[in-house]
Amino acid sequence: MRAYERFLKYVQYDTASNEASTTCPTTPGQLVLARDLVEEMKAMGLQDVRMDEYGYVYGCIPANVEGRPVIGLIAHMDTVDGVPVLPMRPRIVENYDGGPVTLENGSVLDPAVFPEVASAKGKDLIVTDGNTLLGADDKAGIAEILTACEQLLADPSIPHGKIMIGFTPDEEVGQGANHFDIPGFGADFAYTVDGGTMGGIEYENFNGASAILTVHGRSVHPGSAKNKMVNAALVAMEFNAMLPPHETPAHTEGYEGFYHLCAMQGDEETAKLVYIIRDHDRAKFEARKETFQRIGRYLSEKYGPNVIETEVKDSYYNMRSVLEPHMNIVRLAERANRAVGIEPFTEPIRGGTDGARLSYDGLLCPNIATGGMNGHGRFECIPVQDMDKMVEMLVQLVSIEPEE
Repeated sequence: MRAYERFLKYVQYDTASNEASTTCPTTPGQLVLARDLVEEMKAMGLQDVRMDEYGYVYGCIPANVEGRPVIGLIAHMDTVDGVPVLPMRPRIVENYDGGPVTLENGSVLDPAVFPEVASAKGKDLIVTDGNTLLGADDKAGIAEILTACEQLLADPSIPHGKIMIGFTPDEEVGQGANHFDIPGFGADFAYTVDGGTMGGIEYENFNGASAILTVHGRSVHPGSAKNKMVNAALVAMEFNAMLPPHETPAHTEGYEGFYHLCAMQGDEETAKLVYIIRDHDRAKFEARKETFQRIGRYLSEKYGPNVIETEVKDSYYNMRSVLEPHMNIVRLAERANRAVGIEPFTEPIRGGTDGARLSYDGLLCPNIATGGMNGHGRFECIPVQDMDKMVEMLVQLVSIEPEE
């Protein structure tokens, strides 16, 4: 089975995670996919396949060569919940011409807006109907890993050490590494297959935090509200206006950090703004968090006690500091890409992966590409041939003899 065929099956599962949930996984749909992956992995011949109480899926392929390190391959099962998942109606644009693609709902996937899409010219491009996301982040990673496993199991002449497979829930809400069984996984190092453009290798990521502003206002009839009302919704808007206006995702790139307003709700009495704060530089990251808190303190002085409530919670840190002493892991991924005709490149992740947390917890885990583009939105897409190429790369990754 080719990777895209698996992928088109997996995207039919509604696995959107939910940050507000207190369960693990945060949504029941992830368990449905997890159970089916367990059955598929067993049928393929993987060993020690299991799903734990938290919905994490594990399995392995035993070594056929002695003395090789144990390499882990990891992907996540969930998708973001800000864009609809179902009804999922993907379409394959065969021999894509490199120009705008009109989706079924009339919206247009335009390379003028998403220039990376032009690189898929001449390939078969999987797109959405414009009403849902696609789920390549990260069901493409799952499909590519399992297709690589299928090829390895079918051809015992390919040399490899022990290969560990792990599929996690709740990565999109920053909880994918919470219950990952690093000792039981037993890998010497691993890779998350959760990136984008072919050839991409990422070993540094944002420092990340979640931040919540809650405003407790005072509701009074507008006819008699003078000097009495504290409109929580307006105070929340005032708070947001005090953040640097050009330090948002829409105005930043590369190593530039940002404040990102993810959700908002409110009325005169209570308002809530939910943010994420990101920066690659740890000192700038700490300064951003302090700016958020300082604005809250200022507005507390302006409007009085018990009006402003701020909560800032770290999510993960830049894994560069723990991976830099072990760049042989990155070089191995570079060699695997070149072995299949892909020129590798490194770039900072403008986000985070399970690998960031896992690296800090002791399992070194850079991130590698899936071929997907425009994740987290209705214009998400992935070329069929790029998925095939990433399968070839994964086979090379576990079969090339690593450097010391």
